[in-house]
Amino acid sequence: MTLLLSGADVQRALSMEDAIGLVEQGFVEFGEGRVDMPQRPVILVPEHSGFAGFMPALVGGMGALAIKTVTAFKDNPKKGLPTILGTVTLLDQETGAPLSIMDAGYLTAVRTGAASGVATKCLARDDAHVVAIFGAGVQGGTQLEAMCAVRKIDEVRVFDLDRDRAGTFASEMAGRGSIPDNIFVVDSAKDALVGADIVVTATTSPSPIFDGDDLSPGTHINNVGSHAPAVREMDTRTMVRSRIVCDSVEACLVEAGDLLIPMEEGALKESDIYGGLADVISGKLPGRESDDQITLFKSVGLAFQDAVAALHTYRTAQEMGLGVEFQF
Repeated sequence: MTLLLSGADVQRALSMEDAIGLVEQGFVEFGEGRVDMPQRPVILVPEHSGFAGFMPALVGGMGALAIKTVTAFKDNPKKGLPTILGTVTLLDQETGAPLSIMDAGYLTAVRTGAASGVATKCLARDDAHVVAIFGAGVQGGTQLEAMCAVRKIDEVRVFDLDRDRAGTFASEMAGRGSIPDNIFVVDSAKDALVGADIVVTATTSPSPIFDGDDLSPGTHINNVGSHAPAVREMDTRTMVRSRIVCDSVEACLVEAGDLLIPMEEGALKESDIYGGLADVISGKLPGRESDDQITLFKSVGLAFQDAVAALHTYRTAQEMGLGVEFQF
């Protein structure tokens, strides 16, 4: 039998705290070479400002085998749909039989937030307590949850081009779980950055969203919104000032315009990339080395994160009696 899980089922079965632990363990497996994860093929749909990506992975040490189909269509919010949609098909590692098909919208948002949470544990200052969030969407919310799960945050600034959406975000997120009540909507990118210890960019912007000279020394940045070669959220100045850590250097050199565009300009070299997050987690590379250092985690999203999150979600859903069983 195959278990069909809705987005609501996934949300009940997968917590941010669990996701951070799972994703961190997945990075360890990845760094030790125990993940089989082909580079994801992407189909562009330019006439509708979208793309479809197909993301298979086997995480042998954790028993997770899955493929995610994910789409990102920029104009979806105008049609009452999330920008990102997707499904995960979880397979039995021993037989290949489909164990579960689940909605991947919330799962994607949580595992992406969890990856930033792991990076923040490794790279942000221990005393980081002010967060600036760029992008007041679903991803902005899960990113904020992750920041508050790994650091004691007492102030949040939110900036979005849609000020009403930022206001709704602030009122809905304030006081949720470990998120503080002090969430402020700011009028400019610069207002968000001044004094921020952690900066999260979770937007659909095709071009830089702030001036890298406005970053305070010691800032940690989670750069998660852009994941295509021709678009970027970071300007060249930000990338040059930062110690850059990637979720996967190989994947980022194919997909991350935040890196590729400064390289094309001649302002950045491949050797300027510090390394992958797995090596920082394992201690092969030191993380932050001074309180004044600017660190940046560049994430394009990796299929092993979906696989380990999906397996946990499936098992938890079974325990909770969630979902609908069916047979092909």
